[in-house]
Amino acid sequence: MSLESQAKRLGSVTGKLVSEEGLMSLVEHLTELRRRLIYVLIVLVLALVGGLVIAKPTYQFLLNQKPANGKLVLHTFSFWDGIGIYMQIAFVLAFVITIPFIVLQLWLFVKPALHPHEQRSTLKYVPFALLMALLGLAFAYFVVFPLAFNFTRSVSQSLGLEETFGVVQYFEFMFGIIIPITLLFELPLLIMFLTAIRIVNPIRLKKMRRLAYFIMSVIGVMITPPDFISDILVIIPLIVLYEISVWMSNSVYKKQLAKDAEWKTQVETSE
Repeated sequence: MSLESQAKRLGSVTGKLVSEEGLMSLVEHLTELRRRLIYVLIVLVLALVGGLVIAKPTYQFLLNQKPANGKLVLHTFSFWDGIGIYMQIAFVLAFVITIPFIVLQLWLFVKPALHPHEQRSTLKYVPFALLMALLGLAFAYFVVFPLAFNFTRSVSQSLGLEETFGVVQYFEFMFGIIIPITLLFELPLLIMFLTAIRIVNPIRLKKMRRLAYFIMSVIGVMITPPDFISDILVIIPLIVLYEISVWMSNSVYKKQLAKDAEWKTQVETSE
């Protein structure tokens, strides 16, 4: 066999091995991702069982905290309305409870690609996921939702409309406000996590500031009643959340640069 033919064969075999290794790596990543998703679904189902247990007292609490002046009577327009609301409340409770576990599984998924100090620095974000979710939930329910509900009710009263509230419509309106805001309150932790694994950095976030402000404004307008005061009361906290995210990202980024410089110095010294 000639030298040229041997080189071609070697190149063919090498290319095949690289292709198979790349494919194997992709399959392993997808398998690991599927495993993490299965864990999340299992915990979500278990949390849903717990949510079903506390759904009724939660429903009573939400009714006692209705943001309305005067008596508010909720009606059902279907035999399934009561069951549907019961399940919705249970699912929302289960989702909030599962948030820290979702963050933990995300960390475990990316952990093999992180250095030991990056693993330690990112793991500490997991416990704060539930805290930020609860803060977002409280802000959405006690601030944004009453503004939106009372505004829409005042418009109906000004038009002389007789109010008949369906229990499904009432809770869908509520969850349509509190769930997006609750998720948005996870933004600082998400940005810090992505910065720690070197996917984003404060320089990029500052360049995206105008786009981020625009997106925050659109979200604020969509989940609040169409009046300037309500929009501002929601948009400003969302923008503050983004700026907090940039500040936290900058803090993580500076520590990364310091550790990189220290590592470079150690390498140069050892040489």
